[in-house]
Amino acid sequence: MLDCTLDKENAIVVVRPESPLDRNDFVELGKLVDPQIEAGGDLAGLIIDAARFPGWDSFGALVTHIRFIHEHHKHVKKIAVVTDSRLGDFAEHLAAHFVSAEIRKFHAGDVVEAQRWITGEA
Repeated sequence: MLDCTLDKENAIVVVRPESPLDRNDFVELGKLVDPQIEAGGDLAGLIIDAARFPGWDSFGALVTHIRFIHEHHKHVKKIAVVTDSRLGDFAEHLAAHFVSAEIRKFHAGDVVEAQRWITGEA
């Protein structure tokens, strides 16, 4: 399950993976972000708030996730990965090769600092 919220004022999406991700998680995320992108252009940022990454419930969910990234990455200016997991370091470096957004890792719990970075207040 993926808990998703949208701060419309700042055009920031916060996602919190709570259990292995499934295909429907990305359908629901699309329902949240697509209208924002259509109405206001790009998202200022995406915050991935995950003390640990739970993985995917199937190969199909992984493929759906990759497809979602491919279809949306050009519409996100900054990505903040908020975690103390080693996967956060890996994601920060690997994702930089596949997405156009600026990516930065923050320690677990530093969601407010990540928001400040995205809005330019940091």
